[in-house]
Parts: sequence; structure tokens; C-alpha cells
Amino acid sequence: MNLSRRWISDAVALLVAVVVAFPLYWMVLSAFKPAGEIESSKPRPWTLTPSLDSFRRVFGQQEFGRYFLNSLIVACAVVIVSGLIAFLAATAVTRFRFRFRTTLLIMFLVAQMVPVEALTIPLFFLMRDFGQLNTLGSLILPHIAFSLPFAIWMLRGFVKAVPEALEEAAYLDGASRTRFLWQILFPLVLPGLVATSVFSFISAWNDFLFAKSFIISDTSQSTLPMALLVFYKPDDPDWGGVMAGSTVMTIPVLVFFVLVQRRLVSGLGGAVKD
Repeated sequence: MNLSRRWISDAVALLVAVVVAFPLYWMVLSAFKPAGEIESSKPRPWTLTPSLDSFRRVFGQQEFGRYFLNSLIVACAVVIVSGLIAFLAATAVTRFRFRFRTTLLIMFLVAQMVPVEALTIPLFFLMRDFGQLNTLGSLILPHIAFSLPFAIWMLRGFVKAVPEALEEAAYLDGASRTRFLWQILFPLVLPGLVATSVFSFISAWNDFLFAKSFIISDTSQSTLPMALLVFYKPDDPDWGGVMAGSTVMTIPVLVFFVLVQRRLVSGLGGAVKD
């Protein structure tokens, strides 16, 4: 009975994996298909004549390298700044007692429930008043703000899991609060920081709404999702270029996952345990 249940669970897991991975497979396949096969009325889940023409059109785009660099700057800035602020804020709401602490934590949860689309227009006027339109700052600041509530709430569990006795022992050994914070507490909650950084990175890297709304006239400040619009024309869309560009966009995310996968697993495990 146990063996049959295991086979069933493995089969279900395999089916779910296939369903999840199929769109990614189709995207990569379409990127390598020649134009005739992509536009065919009878699509096939394979190709016997792979082509790099779609990738040549993508990399031949004049500003593609600039768009890639802009996306990298935005994503890295969001990850670093939001991670640093979230770590300090999570430590404050966990280790210190102050008025309205519970109210503040509830507000973090409420902030996660607000749709991004509902705040796009107010954020547009805010960025305009601060003179940040057509700059990378107009993309970095909103993503930091939207990443912080989730990151703080998640890191709070990791900070709380560190025994207060360890902090007291560090003080008895002569460690200052700053030294304990960065040399003892920070390495212990690093898996949680990695887990939250993955969500922050993906959100900033794949952003299209803010890039479309805040980068109006200066195309040199555009990001990779905006570059895909070059290949999408209502009358004659270049699906090969769209799929090739999407494939190139996916590679940095996969690389980021590979670099942090070990700490990501331990971080998510710690979050579940908490």
C-alpha cells in the first residue's frame, strides 16, 4: 500500500512538473524555430531545422545591451537595498518593544493586499513631483517599497528564531550591539535574506507595468521587458523575436537561482519551520 501511494505521489509530482515546465519549453522551442514553423497553423512540439535568426534579431537590436544593463541595475539595487532595510526593520520589530508594534506588523500584511495596479497612477504623480520620471530611480523606489512588507514579515521569523541568550552571551563577551548585529545575527538570518531576495529580484527583473508607466520619453532608461515591445507589432508580431528575447531574459534568473539555491532551500525550510 505504501509503495503504491509513493508511485501515485511521484506520478502526480511528475505531472505537475511537466505542466509547469511546458510553457518554458515551448518558449525556448519557439525561439529556435524558423519563422515558417512558428506561423504554421499546425504547430509541432519539436523542430528539425533549428535556427538562430530570432536571437540574431534580438542581439542586433541597437539598445538591447543598454536595456539589459538597466534591468540588472534595477534588480540588484532593489535586492541589496530592500534586503538591508528589511533586515534592520525585522530586527527592530522583533528585539525591541515599542508602541504600535503589532499595528505596524499588521500594516505590513495589509500592504501586501493592495494591488499594484491600484497604486500605479498615484505613484506616477509622486514620481513626477519628485522629478524621477524617465529615470531608473522611478523603477527602483517603488519595487523597494513593494518588496519590504514581505521581506520584513519573513525575516522576522528568522530573527525571532535566534535565542536571546546568544545575544546576552555576546554582550557579556564584550561585543557591542553593532558587532552582534552584523557579525552574529546577520550570518544566522542570511538564508532568510536569500529567500526574500529571490522574490525581490524576480519582481524587479520582470517588471513591465512600472517601466511602461514611468519611462515615457527617454528610451535609454528602458528595461528588458520594454525591449520586447520592439518585436510585438499588432499587425505583424515577430513571435520568434519575442520568444528569443524572453529566453534571454530568463537566463539571468536561472543563474541567480543556481547561485543561491542551497541557501534558498534552507531559507524556505526555516520559514516553514517558524
